[in-house]
Amino acid sequence: MIDAAGQQLGIMAPDQAMQKAIEQGLDLVEISPDARPPVCKIMDYGKFKYAQKKKEAEARRHQVNTTMKEVKFRPKIEQHDYETKVSRLKDFLGEGHKAKITMMFRGREITHQEIARRIMQRIADDLKETGVVESFPKLEGRNMIMVVAPSAK
Repeated sequence: MIDAAGQQLGIMAPDQAMQKAIEQGLDLVEISPDARPPVCKIMDYGKFKYAQKKKEAEARRHQVNTTMKEVKFRPKIEQHDYETKVSRLKDFLGEGHKAKITMMFRGREITHQEIARRIMQRIADDLKETGVVESFPKLEGRNMIMVVAPSAK
């Protein structure tokens, strides 16, 4: 049992603790129910709930929210298009987002997966400074997918 000032009052019966709380015009709040014996504190329950809500809001505000951005490539991509998409990927990774790189195959292009793997490797090499490959290229249906996460700085 802990009083409103934060001093320990020792172990007491629940009805006796409740009586002390009523005398002070406050509430009896169970702080840690798993402890043996359970720890209770005399306090204003409304203020307690308000303080908890503020702590949760502060924790949410400091939380980093990462999203997944996707950039799609084709096996027959031209040099300029490749450079533009890689610079976009660098921007995403610089902002702290994860990037999903999708290599799309059409028709018989799927028989030349080695070309796509080379392009994926080249992308990974170009993104070495800003990102780390989280998931290496794997084929899912008619798409080859690789995930890159921002590197820890």
